[in-house]
Amino acid sequence: MKLIDLTYELSESVPSWDNHADFALSTVTDYHDCTVPDLFRIQKINAGLSLGTHMDAPAHCIPDGRTIEELKLKELVADCVVIDVSREADEKYLILPSAILKFEKKHGEIPAHSLVIFYTGWSKHWDNPEKYHNNHAFPSVDVSAADMLVKRGIVGIGIDTFSCDTGKGGFPVHRVILGADKYLVENVANADALPPTGAKVFVLPLKIKDAAEAPVRLIALV
Repeated sequence: MKLIDLTYELSESVPSWDNHADFALSTVTDYHDCTVPDLFRIQKINAGLSLGTHMDAPAHCIPDGRTIEELKLKELVADCVVIDVSREADEKYLILPSAILKFEKKHGEIPAHSLVIFYTGWSKHWDNPEKYHNNHAFPSVDVSAADMLVKRGIVGIGIDTFSCDTGKGGFPVHRVILGADKYLVENVANADALPPTGAKVFVLPLKIKDAAEAPVRLIALV
């Protein structure tokens, strides 16, 4: 068995939804500042919570929805299903129920309590923030596919783009998934390294009280 890191590192050059850098790491005290034999570097970060590989809790768009610290470990450790649509996906591509049914015809019905990750191939643009942003034109999920997955009893959806919704027609997938008390994981890295089924995924957010979103360390065990 091996571990696969599905997480992007954070830096000031990380792509962001509004196309403005929203992450800064600063050093408060550095080694040369120390006046004792023991040397320390003390740092702080200033960042939004939706940068890099991150998750949306229900509270992100559902009033009175659960926040990050209220998510249970049994939801955050899940069987992983990866649906590869990279051959078809372009910037206007919508993931429809037909993609799910095609996957299930080959691999069987998606099990309840799974995290379903869509691999669109858009992650190849991650190192080019302007292209990755692309004026919010990137592969996304149709609300009918989200409805189907909720009926399958999943714990959440992941995708290798900014979002399951482009925002150009609102955020219906957010409303459906988060409204069903599930979660979303966005900007998934290395999804192409995962098998269609059989992996275990660990969604590990910073446990921030009252947060609607949080950066995650996303790891798969294959």
